[in-house]
Amino acid sequence: MLLLQLAVLAVSLAVGFGLVIAGADDRVRDEYAQRALAIARSVAADADVRAVVADHQGRAVDADELADGPLQRQAAAVRERTGALFVVIGNDQGIRLAHPEVAELARPVSTDPSAALSGSDDIATDRGTLGESVRAKVPVFDAAGRIVGFVSVGVSTERLAKETRSDIVATTLLALTALGIGALGSVMLARRWRKLTLGLESDELAELVREQGAVLHAMADGVLAVDADGIVRVVNDKARALLDIDAPVGTRAADLGLTPRIAAVLATPTDEPLAATVGDRVVLVSSHRVHADGRDLGMVLSVIDRTDVEALSREVDSIRSMGVALRAQQHETANRIHVLAGLLRHGHVDEALDYLEELSGNGPGGALLAGLGNVREPHLHAFLDAKAAHARERRVTLRLGDQTWLQGTLTEPVVATTVVGNLIDNSIEAASGAGVDGVVEVELIADGDTLFVSVGDSGPGISFDDPDQVFAEGVTTKPGDHTPGGRGMGLSLARQVARRIGGDLWVADPGGERSPTPEHDPPGALFVARLPGIIAPGSDEEVRPQ
Repeated sequence: MLLLQLAVLAVSLAVGFGLVIAGADDRVRDEYAQRALAIARSVAADADVRAVVADHQGRAVDADELADGPLQRQAAAVRERTGALFVVIGNDQGIRLAHPEVAELARPVSTDPSAALSGSDDIATDRGTLGESVRAKVPVFDAAGRIVGFVSVGVSTERLAKETRSDIVATTLLALTALGIGALGSVMLARRWRKLTLGLESDELAELVREQGAVLHAMADGVLAVDADGIVRVVNDKARALLDIDAPVGTRAADLGLTPRIAAVLATPTDEPLAATVGDRVVLVSSHRVHADGRDLGMVLSVIDRTDVEALSREVDSIRSMGVALRAQQHETANRIHVLAGLLRHGHVDEALDYLEELSGNGPGGALLAGLGNVREPHLHAFLDAKAAHARERRVTLRLGDQTWLQGTLTEPVVATTVVGNLIDNSIEAASGAGVDGVVEVELIADGDTLFVSVGDSGPGISFDDPDQVFAEGVTTKPGDHTPGGRGMGLSLARQVARRIGGDLWVADPGGERSPTPEHDPPGALFVARLPGIIAPGSDEEVRPQ
């Protein structure tokens, strides 16, 4: 780049100043010709010159007389003042009346004076007795306006050449100075350019841009880069899809419409990936600040799609939760069998029959979740039964609301168990931390193909000023941080799952101090979910407990 700039500068100066130098001789020649013409006209207009020239018409001229005459003295004075090579005055016959060399007086001039004697100014370069010169001849008029002679003034071409050489030297020095200044500026510009491009040449930059575009758009992860002023400089196709970005490169990051959680990660370097939701997607985002040569180049945000992984995680969590609950139920069943076996072994038949009635749900302390027979959907029937056993291990009573009624078959059991499981788990967590035996009430109501779920607990309620904040990513009151992105994703994901199928999840009552006179029992927080299109009609056959 530097060599190219210097080459362009040198060629431009050479062409421009070359034209100036090429025309220097003509300009100087024309300048001296005009100067000679002005001197000649000044002499020819002098009244004494006109009178003396008019007196020497048509008669013999005495050279001795002319040598001491007024014309010779005036011509010498003019030549001395102006620096002209010669000032010659002649009559209408072309005879010299004044000449720098006395020996040439009274002789015919060496060059043709006919143009001047015909009344015209004559400028030419010619060689005479004093050598080559640029000369100007003008006519001399008498008082009556007749041409009586001429005045010829010449400037030596040697002087003209010397002046031209001086102009060329000055012009050349000026060109070299301009070239030096331009070269210095080019060097400074090149240094600035290298600093801005991190030492890369233009062809390397072009190749880097091509490689960067190919690599960035082929990556499975999203990349969003902003400069130090918060202007988007790079965003690949994956980042546009994951973050739902339509804005072009050059847009301010604040105008991209990022979620608050992602915007916070972009603003502050975050090495540990954080989970966030964008529409119906779950992504992991992290960021780091880029420095080069001590300069802050901005922030780079990395985005990883975790939607499929999160869906699998939800399924695994649902299965794990079911497994934990079933293990608890198995443990409790084993204890009951041991009790029953002991009663029979010792001959307490009546007591064994009473215990069996109680276990079958006919006694006052039935083992089944009261009202579970109203839940005729097999997945939720087994799920709630297992959750009841799990709740009892946490010293929490799980009960079904009076309005619970559900039949048919779930078309999306993972969606239902994910939402219901997260709500029950959070409620059990809240109720078990209250310090006394807690209560969680679940109510399931089917309306056509839509399932309505309400879950309340006896916990302390929601403490946030805005209860809806419990659905924000990363918001949790639970200690620990054991998953990528941290905790506090359960309710957020449950709401996301509900909204993905066109439903919703919301806080119906925050409970606690924010609801001093709750209209529901238990008095803690109450969540409601609407899950449309997940129930297929089924038979009315009662689901028997297993």
